[in-house]
Amino acid sequence: MSGPPPDVIDWTEAMQQTGDDEEFLRELLADLRQETDTQVSNIEQIIQNPTDAPFQRIQRAAHVIKGASANLMCAQLRYASMALEQTAQAAHNENNGSPSAETTQKVQQCYLDLKRAQENYHGFLNGLGV
Repeated sequence: MSGPPPDVIDWTEAMQQTGDDEEFLRELLADLRQETDTQVSNIEQIIQNPTDAPFQRIQRAAHVIKGASANLMCAQLRYASMALEQTAQAAHNENNGSPSAETTQKVQQCYLDLKRAQENYHGFLNGLGV
């Protein structure tokens, strides 16, 4: 990703999405944390034990995070999950699901970028007391 990293969340836009209901937004952000944690854990397990179309499964998990984070204006999570989704899709499509070591390395790097975005998101929520 070039340029400065995106904000963890665009609070103004997220508030507009929830009709300026901060309590509801906090609930949704907590739900997103739980969903993101579940999907990142799933991705980690797939990476550690890559059986049964692993890149397609990684792509699907990243897609879940991308959609949920986009709805709540959480740009870091959205961009990191989108990059992982696209890279995993390319890996799945490469050589009948047997990608090169370079492509596999790219998937792993995108996963680490997603983990960093997840940590930033957790830090943001902790700062809010959520």
